[in-house]
Amino acid sequence: MKTLTTTAELAAFCEAAANHDYVTVDTEFLRERTYYSKLCLIQLAMPGKDDSTAVLVDPLAEGISLEPLYALFRDTSVVKVFHAARQDLEIFFVDAQVFPEPLFDTQVAAMVCGFGEQAGYETLVRRIAKTSLDKTSRFTDWSRRPLTDAQKTYALADVTHLRVIYEFLAKKLEETERSRWVKEELSVLTSSETYVVHPREAWRRVKTRTNSPKFLAVVRELAAFRESFAQERNIPRNRVFKDDALVELASNKPKNSEELGRSRLLLREARRGDIADGILAAVKAGVTCDPAEMPQPDRSRDKMQVNPALADLLRVLLKAKTESAGVAAKLIAPAADLDAIAAGLRDVAALHGWRKEVFGADALRLCEGKIALAADGSDVRIVALD
Repeated sequence: MKTLTTTAELAAFCEAAANHDYVTVDTEFLRERTYYSKLCLIQLAMPGKDDSTAVLVDPLAEGISLEPLYALFRDTSVVKVFHAARQDLEIFFVDAQVFPEPLFDTQVAAMVCGFGEQAGYETLVRRIAKTSLDKTSRFTDWSRRPLTDAQKTYALADVTHLRVIYEFLAKKLEETERSRWVKEELSVLTSSETYVVHPREAWRRVKTRTNSPKFLAVVRELAAFRESFAQERNIPRNRVFKDDALVELASNKPKNSEELGRSRLLLREARRGDIADGILAAVKAGVTCDPAEMPQPDRSRDKMQVNPALADLLRVLLKAKTESAGVAAKLIAPAADLDAIAAGLRDVAALHGWRKEVFGADALRLCEGKIALAADGSDVRIVALD
């Protein structure tokens, strides 16, 4: 197992990889104590049948630059293959504002090819590569050096078996003419907006029971302060204060340090210093917010008039269509989207793109009374109506 620790070694590997159709990529990182992921290891493999064309890259090695890898990412003649790529892509985007192009994510491809919802790498290794993984090193500290042989073996397997999985899925997508479906799904992963967290929008992730604009104004200011503070100091947002404490603060609206000290859920470190000052300033900003500037909850679906019978028919149609196509049902439309369609909404993902081909077009025809569903033994048949 070769570990690359210099820029020159990495450049040599990437130059060799540029002569192949694809390269498989994976990372090991830590995020428990930081806001941004700490990259600890990169695994790369060129096409091949053994470990000889695979390497480990140590991004913690003194003086190493990842620019040769980023140059390979920009080389559109080489497909960059990941499994469940989102967190890996976030690391590279934050570090260098670069996305691998073209990108292939085997988890997305597996869902499109009928391997169920969010098929895990271990599952694909077992079902496609016909082998098993040793997961004993999965939760080790990847920042410690030297790495053990067990860690290296585990890490390398994440890109060597990936070659077999990629070749199988790529062939299946070509045979079924579904490569475009995967490309549509991956467009979200290669959008910078997927990874840029705007502090003023952080409130939307906080679950509350109250949707009063006055209350949400305080939630917004507290969430924005927490996000900015965590980003600037590179610490997890929960280390600043947790969601339950945020909601408590928004409810009690402390005006001074004495009132802040009465919080039941606030961490001790947050009751003084910069965090305490930030909390009080955020609460004040929320309380004094201009009504015209207060956040408004999304009520677009609150008063949907769902036709329950039509919703049930859409569920039957979805099951029939996805079983026939060999695609995970939840990848096409979650239950909430089926209810939205049954209520007359049309700005739903299932009615656009490749999903429309599989399900959406017939869903609209069902809603318009142009087709019916009939039982045909254990199957469901679509019947066109005049």
